[in-house]
Amino acid sequence: MTDLTGQVAWVTGAARGQGRAHARALAAAGAHVIVTDIARQVPTVPYPLATEEELATTVAEIVADGGRATAARLDVRDAAAVTVLVEAIMAQHGRLDILVANAGVCAFTPVEEIRDDQWADIVDTNLTGTFHCVRAAVAAMKANGRGRIVGVSSGAGRGGMKDLSHYAATKWGIIGFIKSVALEVGAYGITANVVCPTSVNTPMVMNPTTLRRFRPDLDDPTPDDARSVFAGLGPLGVPWLEPEDVTRAVMYFVDDPGLTTGTVLEVNLGTTATRG
Repeated sequence: MTDLTGQVAWVTGAARGQGRAHARALAAAGAHVIVTDIARQVPTVPYPLATEEELATTVAEIVADGGRATAARLDVRDAAAVTVLVEAIMAQHGRLDILVANAGVCAFTPVEEIRDDQWADIVDTNLTGTFHCVRAAVAAMKANGRGRIVGVSSGAGRGGMKDLSHYAATKWGIIGFIKSVALEVGAYGITANVVCPTSVNTPMVMNPTTLRRFRPDLDDPTPDDARSVFAGLGPLGVPWLEPEDVTRAVMYFVDDPGLTTGTVLEVNLGTTATRG
């Protein structure tokens, strides 16, 4: 079992969904986890984003399980705020061992209808936000001579997806960025890898706005309404992953002894993780 006792981990976009699952697993393994989230609405995002209450719930669940966690509101688009956060982590804990760059937003929009502000928010959150966090984390990890960076991409970052050209561009970018970082930081004991999940049972996917893309015949579809459609997208008939399925792939990289870097793990429907 992974033992992260004494280590400090940072998970972005951790108020709910995948981020919460990753944070809980890291804390269960013994790490003190810094959980961050924007915890407010971005006008160009068509579904409700996480709240401060949900961010607090992540911490409460970790503490209830006997773990340690600290929450902070953070907009990863804000480079200065990211730097201040990492400085605070180093001042309080003296180390940063793990970064899971999970924060991301999505919006189904045909390319000719993508507004400049929507493009900017998705690129700035998903790709530039990942850059801000990785840049700050690398400096801290170098000081300790060890680190684990996991970037969260998407199946759309491997093959594209209709009406998600802006989102797919950021997720392709994360792969290229993390692979390049891996080549730079390996000599310092730092690994950098990527997970690419397919559809996951999170609020980003399981909301009426997104689900209408799969059930356009319904005004207010539920996950149950769309289950058969999602199940038909993969060969095994599994509609979607649970956040914890992706967490297993994240923890694979966190627990690695330092022999794996610059790798992409595709977390596909009906499987845990396949290397590619």
